[in-house]
Amino acid sequence: MNENLLQYWEKVKQYWNRYNRTTKIIFLATVFLLILTAAIISVNLSKTDYSLAYTELQPSDAANIKSYLDTAKIPYHLSADGKSIEVPTSEVANVKLAVESQGLNKNGSLGFEVFSGNSSFGITDNEFKVKYLSAIQGELQQLINANQAISSSKVNISLPEEGPFLQQQAEKATASVVLQVKQGYTLDQSKVDTIYNLVSHSIKNLPIENISISDQNLVSYKFSGEANNTPRDTDINTQFRNDLQKNINSMLGTMFGRDKVSVSVFTTMNFDQKKTKEQLVRAPNQADQKGIEISLQEANESYQNKGTETGGVPGTGETDVPGYPGSSNNGNSSSDKSSKTVNYEVDRITNDIISTPYVVKDVSINVGIEPPVRDDPNSLTAETKTAIQNALVNIVRTALADNKTTYTDDELQKKVTVFAHSFARTSEENATKTSTYVTYGALALAALAIGAFIGFAIRKRKKAAQQVLAEQEMDVTSQKAELPTIDIENVTNDNQVRKQLETLARKRPEEFVNLLRTWLVDE
Repeated sequence: MNENLLQYWEKVKQYWNRYNRTTKIIFLATVFLLILTAAIISVNLSKTDYSLAYTELQPSDAANIKSYLDTAKIPYHLSADGKSIEVPTSEVANVKLAVESQGLNKNGSLGFEVFSGNSSFGITDNEFKVKYLSAIQGELQQLINANQAISSSKVNISLPEEGPFLQQQAEKATASVVLQVKQGYTLDQSKVDTIYNLVSHSIKNLPIENISISDQNLVSYKFSGEANNTPRDTDINTQFRNDLQKNINSMLGTMFGRDKVSVSVFTTMNFDQKKTKEQLVRAPNQADQKGIEISLQEANESYQNKGTETGGVPGTGETDVPGYPGSSNNGNSSSDKSSKTVNYEVDRITNDIISTPYVVKDVSINVGIEPPVRDDPNSLTAETKTAIQNALVNIVRTALADNKTTYTDDELQKKVTVFAHSFARTSEENATKTSTYVTYGALALAALAIGAFIGFAIRKRKKAAQQVLAEQEMDVTSQKAELPTIDIENVTNDNQVRKQLETLARKRPEEFVNLLRTWLVDE
Protein backbone atom coordinates (compact mmCIF):
# COMPACT_ATOMS: atom_id res chain seq x y z
CA MET A 1 0.00 0.00 0.00
CA ASN A 2 2.80 2.40 0.91
CA GLU A 3 4.66 1.51 -2.28
CA ASN A 4 1.58 2.41 -4.33
CA LEU A 5 1.25 5.74 -2.53
CA LEU A 6 4.90 6.48 -3.14
CA GLN A 7 4.51 5.60 -6.79
CA TYR A 8 1.50 7.90 -7.12
CA TRP A 9 3.32 10.68 -5.30
CA GLU A 10 6.31 10.31 -7.60
CA LYS A 11 4.05 10.48 -10.63
CA VAL A 12 2.38 13.63 -9.28
CA LYS A 13 5.75 15.24 -8.67
CA GLN A 14 6.91 14.32 -12.16
CA TYR A 15 3.69 15.70 -13.64
CA TRP A 16 3.96 18.90 -11.55
CA ASN A 17 7.61 19.49 -12.45
CA ARG A 18 6.79 19.40 -16.15
CA TYR A 19 5.14 22.85 -15.91
CA ASN A 20 6.90 26.15 -15.61
CA ARG A 21 6.41 28.68 -12.82
CA THR A 22 3.72 30.69 -14.64
CA THR A 23 1.58 27.63 -15.20
CA LYS A 24 1.91 26.62 -11.57
CA ILE A 25 0.82 30.09 -10.39
CA ILE A 26 -2.21 30.06 -12.70
CA PHE A 27 -3.19 26.63 -11.46
CA LEU A 28 -2.90 27.59 -7.78
CA ALA A 29 -4.84 30.83 -8.37
CA THR A 30 -7.59 28.90 -10.12
CA VAL A 31 -7.86 26.43 -7.27
CA PHE A 32 -7.97 29.29 -4.76
CA LEU A 33 -10.72 31.07 -6.71
CA LEU A 34 -12.74 27.87 -6.96
CA ILE A 35 -12.50 27.34 -3.21
CA LEU A 36 -13.39 30.99 -2.55
CA THR A 37 -16.38 30.84 -4.91
CA ALA A 38 -17.63 27.64 -3.34
CA ALA A 39 -17.31 29.22 0.11
CA ILE A 40 -19.24 32.37 -0.92
CA ILE A 41 -21.99 30.34 -2.58
CA SER A 42 -22.32 28.05 0.41
CA VAL A 43 -22.50 31.03 2.79
CA ASN A 44 -25.23 32.71 0.72
CA LEU A 45 -27.21 29.51 0.37
CA SER A 46 -26.94 28.69 4.05
CA LYS A 47 -27.78 32.25 5.18
CA THR A 48 -31.18 32.43 6.88
CA ASP A 49 -33.62 35.13 5.76
CA TYR A 50 -35.40 36.83 8.64
CA SER A 51 -38.78 38.62 8.57
CA LEU A 52 -40.55 40.77 11.12
CA ALA A 53 -42.99 38.77 13.19
CA TYR A 54 -43.89 41.36 15.84
CA THR A 55 -43.46 45.10 16.20
CA GLU A 56 -44.33 47.63 18.90
CA LEU A 57 -44.30 44.94 21.59
CA GLN A 58 -44.73 45.71 25.25
CA PRO A 59 -41.75 44.62 27.42
CA SER A 60 -43.74 41.85 29.12
CA ASP A 61 -44.98 40.45 25.81
CA ALA A 62 -41.50 40.62 24.27
CA ALA A 63 -40.12 38.70 27.25
CA ASN A 64 -42.80 35.99 26.91
CA ILE A 65 -42.22 35.57 23.17
CA LYS A 66 -38.43 35.52 23.64
CA SER A 67 -38.77 32.80 26.28
CA TYR A 68 -40.92 30.72 23.93
CA LEU A 69 -38.43 31.07 21.06
CA ASP A 70 -35.56 30.05 23.33
CA THR A 71 -37.49 27.01 24.52
CA ALA A 72 -38.48 26.02 20.97
CA LYS A 73 -34.88 26.63 19.79
CA ILE A 74 -36.05 28.93 17.03
CA PRO A 75 -33.43 31.53 15.99
CA TYR A 76 -34.52 35.15 16.24
CA HIS A 77 -33.27 38.74 16.13
CA LEU A 78 -34.35 41.16 18.85
CA SER A 79 -34.23 44.89 18.04
CA ALA A 80 -32.19 47.29 20.15
CA ASP A 81 -35.30 48.80 21.77
CA GLY A 82 -36.75 45.36 22.51
CA LYS A 83 -40.01 46.09 20.68
CA SER A 84 -39.48 44.11 17.46
CA ILE A 85 -38.67 40.45 16.90
CA GLU A 86 -37.51 38.86 13.64
CA VAL A 87 -37.70 35.12 12.99
CA PRO A 88 -36.80 33.03 9.92
CA THR A 89 -39.21 33.72 7.09
CA SER A 90 -40.28 30.10 6.91
CA GLU A 91 -41.21 30.14 10.63
CA VAL A 92 -43.23 33.38 10.78
CA ALA A 93 -46.65 31.77 10.42
CA ASN A 94 -45.87 28.92 12.83
CA VAL A 95 -44.51 31.31 15.47
CA LYS A 96 -47.56 33.58 15.28
CA LEU A 97 -49.96 30.66 15.61
CA ALA A 98 -48.02 29.21 18.54
CA VAL A 99 -47.80 32.56 20.34
CA GLU A 100 -51.52 33.23 19.92
CA SER A 101 -52.49 29.71 21.00
CA GLN A 102 -50.48 30.11 24.20
CA GLY A 103 -51.74 33.64 24.84
CA LEU A 104 -48.25 35.14 25.06
CA ASN A 105 -49.03 38.40 23.26
CA LYS A 106 -51.37 40.27 25.58
CA ASN A 107 -50.33 43.80 24.55
CA GLY A 108 -49.04 44.41 28.04
CA SER A 109 -52.39 43.76 29.74
CA LEU A 110 -54.13 40.90 31.53
CA GLY A 111 -57.84 40.24 31.31
CA PHE A 112 -59.99 37.81 33.26
CA GLU A 113 -57.23 35.21 33.02
CA VAL A 114 -55.83 36.88 36.14
CA PHE A 115 -58.41 34.83 38.09
CA SER A 116 -57.60 31.53 36.38
CA GLY A 117 -54.17 31.05 37.92
CA ASN A 118 -54.97 31.85 41.55
CA SER A 119 -57.70 30.67 43.86
CA SER A 120 -60.18 33.28 45.08
CA PHE A 121 -60.53 31.55 48.43
CA GLY A 122 -59.69 33.85 51.31
CA ILE A 123 -59.53 37.02 49.20
CA THR A 124 -61.08 40.17 50.67
CA ASP A 125 -63.76 42.23 48.98
CA ASN A 126 -61.38 45.13 48.34
CA GLU A 127 -58.79 42.85 46.76
CA PHE A 128 -61.45 41.27 44.58
CA LYS A 129 -62.70 44.70 43.43
CA VAL A 130 -59.17 45.78 42.54
CA LYS A 131 -58.51 42.59 40.55
CA TYR A 132 -61.90 42.76 38.87
CA LEU A 133 -61.34 46.39 37.84
CA SER A 134 -57.86 45.53 36.54
CA ALA A 135 -59.28 42.61 34.57
CA ILE A 136 -61.98 44.82 33.01
CA GLN A 137 -59.35 47.39 32.03
CA GLY A 138 -57.13 44.66 30.56
CA GLU A 139 -59.98 43.19 28.52
CA LEU A 140 -60.84 46.62 27.13
CA GLN A 141 -57.20 47.26 26.25
CA GLN A 142 -56.96 43.95 24.40
CA LEU A 143 -60.13 44.70 22.44
CA ILE A 144 -58.96 48.20 21.54
CA ASN A 145 -55.47 47.01 20.58
CA ALA A 146 -57.00 44.60 18.06
CA ASN A 147 -57.52 47.61 15.79
CA GLN A 148 -54.86 47.74 13.09
CA ALA A 149 -54.30 51.48 13.57
CA ILE A 150 -53.59 51.21 17.31
CA SER A 151 -50.33 49.80 18.64
CA SER A 152 -51.23 50.00 22.34
CA SER A 153 -53.70 51.61 24.71
CA LYS A 154 -54.23 52.41 28.36
CA VAL A 155 -57.65 52.38 30.03
CA ASN A 156 -58.32 53.88 33.45
CA ILE A 157 -61.74 53.39 35.02
CA SER A 158 -63.02 55.09 38.16
CA LEU A 159 -65.99 53.41 39.83
CA PRO A 160 -68.14 55.25 42.38
CA GLU A 161 -68.01 54.07 45.94
CA GLU A 162 -71.06 52.17 47.10
CA GLY A 163 -72.31 53.41 50.46
CA PRO A 164 -74.39 51.50 53.00
CA PHE A 165 -77.48 53.57 52.23
CA LEU A 166 -79.60 53.47 49.11
CA GLN A 167 -79.21 56.70 47.16
CA GLN A 168 -82.00 58.17 45.10
CA GLN A 169 -79.65 58.91 42.21
CA ALA A 170 -76.66 56.60 41.73
CA GLU A 171 -73.29 58.15 40.99
CA LYS A 172 -71.83 57.61 37.54
CA ALA A 173 -68.54 55.95 36.68
CA THR A 174 -65.86 57.70 34.63
CA ALA A 175 -63.22 56.41 32.23
CA SER A 176 -60.25 57.77 30.31
CA VAL A 177 -58.58 56.07 27.36
CA VAL A 178 -55.18 56.95 25.89
CA LEU A 179 -54.46 55.49 22.44
CA GLN A 180 -51.05 54.94 20.89
CA VAL A 181 -51.86 55.46 17.20
CA LYS A 182 -49.40 53.99 14.72
CA GLN A 183 -47.50 56.36 12.48
CA GLY A 184 -49.29 56.90 9.17
CA TYR A 185 -52.68 55.77 10.49
CA THR A 186 -55.74 57.84 11.41
CA LEU A 187 -58.95 56.99 13.23
CA ASP A 188 -62.19 57.88 11.48
CA GLN A 189 -65.27 58.92 13.41
CA SER A 190 -66.93 55.50 13.17
CA LYS A 191 -63.98 53.80 14.89
CA VAL A 192 -63.92 56.46 17.61
CA ASP A 193 -67.64 55.96 18.23
CA THR A 194 -67.07 52.20 18.45
CA ILE A 195 -64.48 52.68 21.19
CA TYR A 196 -66.86 54.99 23.08
CA ASN A 197 -69.67 52.43 22.91
CA LEU A 198 -67.32 49.57 23.78
CA VAL A 199 -66.15 51.25 26.98
CA SER A 200 -69.60 52.55 27.91
CA HIS A 201 -71.32 49.17 27.55
CA SER A 202 -68.60 47.32 29.47
CA ILE A 203 -69.00 49.32 32.70
CA LYS A 204 -72.14 49.75 34.74
CA ASN A 205 -73.46 53.34 35.02
CA LEU A 206 -70.85 54.72 32.61
CA PRO A 207 -72.47 57.20 30.21
CA ILE A 208 -70.66 58.25 27.07
CA GLU A 209 -70.30 61.84 28.27
CA ASN A 210 -68.14 60.56 31.17
CA ILE A 211 -65.60 58.98 28.80
CA SER A 212 -62.51 60.81 27.56
CA ILE A 213 -60.44 59.46 24.67
CA SER A 214 -57.15 60.99 23.46
CA ASP A 215 -54.05 59.87 21.60
CA GLN A 216 -50.38 59.93 22.56
CA ASN A 217 -50.20 63.61 21.59
CA LEU A 218 -53.10 64.44 23.95
CA VAL A 219 -55.38 65.22 21.01
CA SER A 220 -58.96 64.58 22.10
CA TYR A 221 -61.40 62.44 20.12
CA LYS A 222 -65.07 63.42 20.51
CA PHE A 223 -68.16 61.28 20.21
CA SER A 224 -70.26 62.04 17.12
CA GLY A 225 -73.46 62.42 19.18
CA GLU A 226 -72.08 65.28 21.26
CA ALA A 227 -73.22 68.81 20.53
CA ASN A 228 -71.11 70.98 18.28
CA ASN A 229 -69.01 67.99 17.36
CA THR A 230 -67.51 68.36 13.91
CA PRO A 231 -64.52 66.64 12.36
CA ARG A 232 -61.29 68.39 13.13
CA ASP A 233 -59.99 70.60 10.37
CA THR A 234 -56.54 69.06 10.60
CA ASP A 235 -57.99 65.55 10.25
CA ILE A 236 -59.91 66.49 7.10
CA ASN A 237 -56.87 68.14 5.57
CA THR A 238 -54.64 65.19 6.51
CA GLN A 239 -57.11 62.65 5.15
CA PHE A 240 -57.48 64.52 1.86
CA ARG A 241 -53.71 64.89 1.51
CA ASN A 242 -53.08 61.21 2.29
CA ASP A 243 -55.74 60.03 -0.16
CA LEU A 244 -54.36 62.25 -2.91
CA GLN A 245 -50.81 61.12 -2.22
CA LYS A 246 -51.86 57.46 -2.16
CA ASN A 247 -53.66 57.75 -5.51
CA ILE A 248 -50.69 59.44 -7.18
CA ASN A 249 -48.28 56.91 -5.70
CA SER A 250 -50.46 54.04 -6.92
CA MET A 251 -50.69 55.49 -10.43
CA LEU A 252 -46.95 56.14 -10.83
CA GLY A 253 -45.92 53.01 -8.92
CA THR A 254 -47.74 50.86 -11.45
CA MET A 255 -45.64 52.34 -14.25
CA PHE A 256 -42.23 52.72 -12.60
CA GLY A 257 -42.36 50.44 -9.56
CA ARG A 258 -43.46 51.34 -6.05
CA ASP A 259 -39.89 51.59 -4.76
CA LYS A 260 -38.95 53.89 -7.65
CA VAL A 261 -41.40 56.72 -6.87
CA SER A 262 -41.55 59.22 -4.01
CA VAL A 263 -44.62 61.51 -3.79
CA SER A 264 -45.03 64.53 -1.52
CA VAL A 265 -48.33 66.44 -1.41
CA PHE A 266 -49.11 69.65 0.48
CA THR A 267 -52.64 71.06 0.69
CA THR A 268 -54.39 73.98 2.36
CA MET A 269 -58.15 74.23 2.84
CA ASN A 270 -60.77 76.86 3.61
CA PHE A 271 -63.24 75.65 6.23
CA ASP A 272 -65.57 78.69 6.13
CA GLN A 273 -69.15 77.43 5.80
CA LYS A 274 -71.78 79.63 4.08
CA LYS A 275 -75.58 79.45 4.20
CA THR A 276 -77.72 80.96 1.41
CA LYS A 277 -81.52 81.21 1.16
CA GLU A 278 -83.23 81.56 -2.24
CA GLN A 279 -86.93 82.33 -2.81
CA LEU A 280 -87.87 81.73 -6.44
CA VAL A 281 -91.19 82.34 -8.25
CA ARG A 282 -91.70 80.36 -11.44
CA ALA A 283 -94.62 79.99 -13.84
CA PRO A 284 -95.72 76.39 -14.40
CA ASN A 285 -96.25 77.14 -18.11
CA GLN A 286 -92.78 78.16 -19.17
CA ALA A 287 -93.80 78.64 -22.82
CA ASP A 288 -96.50 81.28 -22.18
CA GLN A 289 -95.08 82.35 -18.83
CA LYS A 290 -98.52 81.93 -17.24
CA GLY A 291 -99.61 80.41 -14.01
CA ILE A 292 -102.56 78.16 -13.27
CA GLU A 293 -105.99 79.90 -13.25
CA ILE A 294 -107.62 79.38 -9.87
CA SER A 295 -110.49 81.99 -10.08
CA LEU A 296 -112.24 84.15 -12.71
CA GLN A 297 -114.61 87.12 -12.16
CA GLU A 298 -116.36 89.16 -14.95
CA ALA A 299 -118.61 92.27 -14.52
CA ASN A 300 -120.61 94.28 -17.22
CA GLU A 301 -122.44 97.65 -16.63
CA SER A 302 -124.67 99.58 -19.08
CA TYR A 303 -126.04 103.15 -18.44
CA GLN A 304 -128.49 105.27 -20.56
CA ASN A 305 -129.86 108.86 -19.89
CA LYS A 306 -132.62 110.73 -21.84
CA GLY A 307 -132.52 114.55 -22.00
CA THR A 308 -135.35 116.94 -20.48
CA GLU A 309 -136.95 120.18 -21.75
CA THR A 310 -135.50 123.57 -20.86
CA GLY A 311 -137.33 125.31 -18.02
CA GLY A 312 -136.94 127.49 -15.01
CA VAL A 313 -137.60 131.02 -13.76
CA PRO A 314 -136.94 133.78 -16.25
CA GLY A 315 -134.12 136.05 -15.42
CA THR A 316 -131.44 135.58 -12.84
CA GLY A 317 -132.45 133.87 -9.71
CA GLU A 318 -131.16 134.54 -6.28
CA THR A 319 -128.68 131.65 -6.44
CA ASP A 320 -127.61 132.13 -10.07
CA VAL A 321 -124.41 133.83 -11.13
CA PRO A 322 -124.88 136.58 -13.61
CA GLY A 323 -123.39 135.82 -17.01
CA TYR A 324 -122.89 132.03 -16.26
CA PRO A 325 -124.25 129.86 -19.11
CA GLY A 326 -127.08 127.58 -18.19
CA SER A 327 -127.28 123.87 -19.01
CA SER A 328 -129.02 122.46 -21.96
CA ASN A 329 -130.69 119.06 -21.60
CA ASN A 330 -131.93 118.58 -25.05
CA GLY A 331 -129.58 115.41 -25.85
CA ASN A 332 -129.52 111.70 -24.72
CA SER A 333 -126.41 109.92 -23.13
CA SER A 334 -125.35 106.23 -22.55
CA SER A 335 -122.27 104.34 -21.20
CA ASP A 336 -121.05 100.69 -20.95
CA LYS A 337 -118.54 99.29 -18.41
CA SER A 338 -117.05 95.76 -18.21
CA SER A 339 -114.32 94.20 -16.02
CA LYS A 340 -112.60 90.77 -15.78
CA THR A 341 -110.44 89.54 -12.89
CA VAL A 342 -108.34 86.32 -13.19
CA ASN A 343 -106.30 84.92 -10.29
CA TYR A 344 -103.21 82.79 -11.25
CA GLU A 345 -101.19 80.45 -9.03
CA VAL A 346 -97.39 80.20 -9.60
CA ASP A 347 -94.64 77.93 -8.24
CA ARG A 348 -92.93 79.36 -5.19
CA ILE A 349 -89.54 77.72 -4.46
CA THR A 350 -87.46 78.28 -1.34
CA ASN A 351 -83.88 76.93 -1.33
CA ASP A 352 -81.70 76.84 1.79
CA ILE A 353 -78.19 76.31 0.39
CA ILE A 354 -75.33 75.31 2.69
CA SER A 355 -71.94 75.31 0.99
CA THR A 356 -69.48 72.44 1.40
CA PRO A 357 -67.73 72.43 4.77
CA TYR A 358 -64.32 72.82 3.16
CA VAL A 359 -62.81 73.98 -0.10
CA VAL A 360 -59.29 73.24 -1.31
CA LYS A 361 -57.40 76.52 -1.47
CA ASP A 362 -54.05 75.33 -2.76
CA VAL A 363 -52.28 72.11 -3.79
CA SER A 364 -48.60 71.46 -4.31
CA ILE A 365 -47.30 68.13 -5.65
CA ASN A 366 -43.64 67.08 -5.77
CA VAL A 367 -42.70 63.76 -7.37
CA GLY A 368 -39.27 62.16 -7.37
CA ILE A 369 -38.63 59.29 -9.78
CA GLU A 370 -35.57 57.09 -9.87
CA PRO A 371 -34.29 57.02 -13.48
CA PRO A 372 -33.90 53.72 -15.35
CA VAL A 373 -30.13 54.09 -15.01
CA ARG A 374 -29.79 54.77 -11.30
CA ASP A 375 -26.80 57.11 -11.48
CA ASP A 376 -27.85 58.88 -14.69
CA PRO A 377 -30.75 61.36 -14.20
CA ASN A 378 -30.79 62.03 -17.95
CA SER A 379 -31.94 58.45 -18.60
CA LEU A 380 -35.45 59.61 -17.61
CA THR A 381 -36.55 61.17 -20.90
CA ALA A 382 -38.10 64.62 -21.22
CA GLU A 383 -41.20 63.11 -22.86
CA THR A 384 -41.83 60.97 -19.79
CA LYS A 385 -41.41 63.96 -17.46
CA THR A 386 -43.81 66.01 -19.58
CA ALA A 387 -46.44 63.27 -19.58
CA ILE A 388 -46.23 62.94 -15.79
CA GLN A 389 -46.33 66.73 -15.39
CA ASN A 390 -49.49 67.01 -17.50
CA ALA A 391 -51.22 64.22 -15.58
CA LEU A 392 -50.44 65.86 -12.24
CA VAL A 393 -51.57 69.28 -13.52
CA ASN A 394 -54.96 67.77 -14.39
CA ILE A 395 -55.21 66.41 -10.85
CA VAL A 396 -54.43 69.84 -9.39
CA ARG A 397 -56.96 71.51 -11.72
CA THR A 398 -59.69 69.09 -10.59
CA ALA A 399 -58.83 69.54 -6.91
CA LEU A 400 -59.08 73.34 -7.22
CA ALA A 401 -62.30 73.29 -9.27
CA ASP A 402 -64.47 74.53 -6.35
CA ASN A 403 -62.05 77.28 -5.39
CA LYS A 404 -63.86 79.86 -7.58
CA THR A 405 -60.48 81.03 -8.77
CA THR A 406 -59.36 80.81 -12.36
CA TYR A 407 -55.79 79.59 -12.75
CA THR A 408 -53.74 79.83 -15.91
CA ASP A 409 -51.79 76.88 -17.24
CA ASP A 410 -48.53 78.48 -16.13
CA GLU A 411 -49.83 78.88 -12.58
CA LEU A 412 -50.91 75.25 -12.48
CA GLN A 413 -47.56 74.12 -13.87
CA LYS A 414 -45.78 75.88 -11.00
CA LYS A 415 -47.74 73.81 -8.49
CA VAL A 416 -46.26 70.54 -9.83
CA THR A 417 -42.61 69.47 -9.74
CA VAL A 418 -41.21 66.28 -11.30
CA PHE A 419 -37.53 65.47 -10.92
CA ALA A 420 -35.26 62.46 -11.43
CA HIS A 421 -32.93 61.37 -8.67
CA SER A 422 -31.42 58.15 -7.38
CA PHE A 423 -32.94 56.92 -4.13
CA ALA A 424 -30.96 56.10 -1.02
CA ARG A 425 -30.81 52.42 -0.18
CA THR A 426 -31.15 50.89 3.25
CA SER A 427 -28.29 48.99 4.81
CA GLU A 428 -30.05 45.66 4.25
CA GLU A 429 -30.61 46.40 0.57
CA ASN A 430 -27.00 47.51 0.17
CA ALA A 431 -25.75 44.39 1.93
CA THR A 432 -27.95 42.19 -0.23
CA LYS A 433 -26.85 43.89 -3.44
CA THR A 434 -23.19 43.77 -2.37
CA SER A 435 -23.47 40.08 -1.57
CA THR A 436 -25.16 39.46 -4.90
CA TYR A 437 -22.50 41.40 -6.80
CA VAL A 438 -19.72 39.55 -4.97
CA THR A 439 -21.34 36.21 -5.78
CA TYR A 440 -21.81 37.06 -9.45
CA GLY A 441 -18.31 38.50 -9.67
CA ALA A 442 -16.78 35.46 -8.05
CA LEU A 443 -18.72 33.14 -10.35
CA ALA A 444 -17.69 35.09 -13.42
CA LEU A 445 -14.06 35.23 -12.31
CA ALA A 446 -14.07 31.53 -11.50
CA ALA A 447 -15.61 30.68 -14.87
CA LEU A 448 -13.01 32.82 -16.62
CA ALA A 449 -10.18 31.25 -14.67
CA ILE A 450 -11.48 27.73 -15.31
CA GLY A 451 -11.81 28.44 -19.02
CA ALA A 452 -8.31 29.88 -19.20
CA PHE A 453 -6.87 26.98 -17.22
CA ILE A 454 -8.63 24.37 -19.35
CA GLY A 455 -7.41 26.00 -22.56
CA PHE A 456 -3.89 26.32 -21.23
CA ALA A 457 -3.91 22.75 -19.90
CA ILE A 458 -5.09 21.34 -23.23
CA ARG A 459 -2.39 23.21 -25.11
CA LYS A 460 0.23 22.23 -22.55
CA ARG A 461 -0.88 18.62 -22.59
CA LYS A 462 -0.54 18.37 -26.34
CA LYS A 463 2.94 19.81 -26.13
CA ALA A 464 3.88 17.51 -23.26
CA ALA A 465 2.54 14.50 -25.13
CA GLN A 466 4.71 15.32 -28.10
CA GLN A 467 7.76 15.67 -25.85
CA VAL A 468 7.02 12.36 -24.11
CA LEU A 469 6.79 10.52 -27.42
CA ALA A 470 10.09 12.00 -28.54
CA GLU A 471 11.76 11.11 -25.24
CA GLN A 472 10.40 7.58 -25.36
CA GLU A 473 11.80 7.02 -28.85
CA MET A 474 15.18 8.29 -27.66
CA ASP A 475 15.09 6.15 -24.52
CA VAL A 476 14.30 2.92 -26.35
CA THR A 477 17.74 2.76 -27.93
CA SER A 478 19.63 4.00 -24.89
CA GLN A 479 17.93 1.60 -22.51
CA LYS A 480 18.47 -1.56 -24.53
CA ALA A 481 21.80 -2.19 -22.86
CA GLU A 482 20.44 -1.32 -19.44
CA LEU A 483 17.31 -3.44 -19.62
CA PRO A 484 17.38 -6.61 -17.51
CA THR A 485 17.85 -9.73 -19.54
CA ILE A 486 15.92 -12.90 -19.23
CA ASP A 487 17.77 -15.96 -20.47
CA ILE A 488 14.86 -17.64 -22.14
CA GLU A 489 17.01 -20.13 -24.02
CA ASN A 490 18.51 -21.54 -20.80
CA VAL A 491 15.15 -21.58 -19.03
CA THR A 492 13.24 -24.65 -19.99
CA ASN A 493 10.30 -24.22 -17.66
CA ASP A 494 7.60 -21.82 -18.84
CA ASN A 495 6.55 -21.22 -15.27
CA GLN A 496 9.96 -19.85 -14.39
CA VAL A 497 9.79 -17.40 -17.33
CA ARG A 498 6.36 -16.26 -16.24
CA LYS A 499 7.52 -15.82 -12.63
CA GLN A 500 10.52 -13.75 -13.71
CA LEU A 501 8.27 -11.51 -15.81
CA GLU A 502 5.79 -11.10 -12.94
CA THR A 503 8.61 -10.25 -10.52
CA LEU A 504 9.99 -7.68 -12.93
CA ALA A 505 6.55 -6.16 -13.57
CA ARG A 506 5.84 -5.94 -9.81
CA LYS A 507 9.15 -4.54 -8.61
CA ARG A 508 10.30 -2.53 -11.62
CA PRO A 509 7.17 -1.66 -13.67
CA GLU A 510 8.79 1.06 -15.75
CA GLU A 511 11.63 -1.21 -16.83
CA PHE A 512 9.09 -3.94 -17.58
CA VAL A 513 7.20 -1.58 -19.89
CA ASN A 514 10.39 -0.53 -21.65
CA LEU A 515 11.32 -4.20 -22.08
CA LEU A 516 8.03 -4.93 -23.78
CA ARG A 517 8.50 -1.95 -26.08
CA THR A 518 11.96 -3.21 -27.00
CA TRP A 519 10.59 -6.66 -27.84
CA LEU A 520 7.92 -5.09 -30.01
CA VAL A 521 10.48 -2.95 -31.85
CA ASP A 522 12.75 -5.94 -32.45
CA GLU A 523 9.90 -7.97 -33.89
